Amino acid sequence: MELRQLQYFVKVARKQHVTQAAEEMHVAQSAVSRQIHQLEEELGVQLFVQKGRNLQLTSVGKLFLCRVEGILTDLDRAVDEVHEFLDPERGEIRIGFPHSLGINLLPTVVASFRKNYPNVKFRLRQGTYNSLIRDVMKGEIDLAFISPFPEKHNHVVGEVLLQEELFAIVPEGHALAGNDSIKLEQLRGESFVMFSEEYSLRAIVLEACAKAGFTPQIGFEGEETDTIRGLVAAGMGVSLLPEMALKEINELQPVKVRVTEPVVTRSIGLIRRNGEKLPPVAEVFRKFLLDFFEKKTARA
Repeated sequence: MELRQLQYFVKVARKQHVTQAAEEMHVAQSAVSRQIHQLEEELGVQLFVQKGRNLQLTSVGKLFLCRVEGILTDLDRAVDEVHEFLDPERGEIRIGFPHSLGINLLPTVVASFRKNYPNVKFRLRQGTYNSLIRDVMKGEIDLAFISPFPEKHNHVVGEVLLQEELFAIVPEGHALAGNDSIKLEQLRGESFVMFSEEYSLRAIVLEACAKAGFTPQIGFEGEETDTIRGLVAAGMGVSLLPEMALKEINELQPVKVRVTEPVVTRSIGLIRRNGEKLPPVAEVFRKFLLDFFEKKTARA
């Protein structure tokens, strides 16, 4: 069964006349008749009966028409969606991000981009470091913000967008809460509120503590920056969080203190599949992001 047969069948059913259908489709009448006949043979049923000069659908022909019209409508919609997807002015961008970047960075860049491209849609997917890389590799998303940036990876490539400082956070009333800055070793012996093992910020904090000469005592674990921040503010321990995760103000707010030795940072990058061309709209967004963060860095 061919698409052309279904298109001819629908046109003849609507016109109730082979000649008129053929003229409207700019094909020979014999070609239309032949395709309808082949379709009936393949289905093993009679779709039309002759009534005077016109053709009328049989009962099974009416049933078949209902289904075929739905199929062709869905097909037309799918083709339109593909064209729209590829249109840099109206397409869809599938992008992943970690939770810590969804609080401030992602809304900021999307809002800025949509000022110039108001008809572009975004399909967003939140994930962990490994799940975001996996989703990019599998083609489920086109781009992903990621931290830390994977410098060497066989299947994804990209660019570092910025370096972000991590701050120590302590409860109000903590002995270090009044300090402008501290050395990380001053948190030795404190109970740390840490991200779960699948989150990349955990590894960054552990590495920083190792450089400072100690292994942190982990009292609580969480999966979101809001949870970490809230537990610290409630006096459950101390932690390190990226600066942008501390911009939101809640009733329960920890104290932010700069860490000077070692300075703790994380790289934030944008990745895509290695060796594969991005859809036009995703490529426009990628170039926008590179320019956006280049200007942001220059202003800093």
